[in-house]
Amino acid sequence: VLGILGWTTAARVMRSSVISAKSQDYVAAARMLGANNVRIMLRHILPNAIAPFIVVLTIALGQFIATEATLSFLGIGLKGNAISWGIDISTAAKHYRESAPPLVAPSMFLAMTVLAFIMLGDAIRDAFDPKLR
Repeated sequence: VLGILGWTTAARVMRSSVISAKSQDYVAAARMLGANNVRIMLRHILPNAIAPFIVVLTIALGQFIATEATLSFLGIGLKGNAISWGIDISTAAKHYRESAPPLVAPSMFLAMTVLAFIMLGDAIRDAFDPKLR
């Protein structure tokens, strides 16, 4: 459900990247040299528009993981025998006075995973963004 509802952000980023790349001089030069629309799209526009799309999807993956864990913690998301950090945190939160590690471990792994996806998206942005070079 999160993926179905969350695709619009990535679609807007891809659309704006394509519109921005379409107006560049190298696309006009390729068109003047006689390249057809498919070649221009595959060779010029798509390679320049895909980087922001990948960055947004990578960061959104971290957000989806955090959202799923939050919903499962609140009892709205996954239930029963499903494997989820939110369920583990919810179960351990009831018994945190007896023992803290069952609460701390899944919480730290969840935080590190979300942070890793956000940092991966930032690293991909740094690697693909020609303005930062």
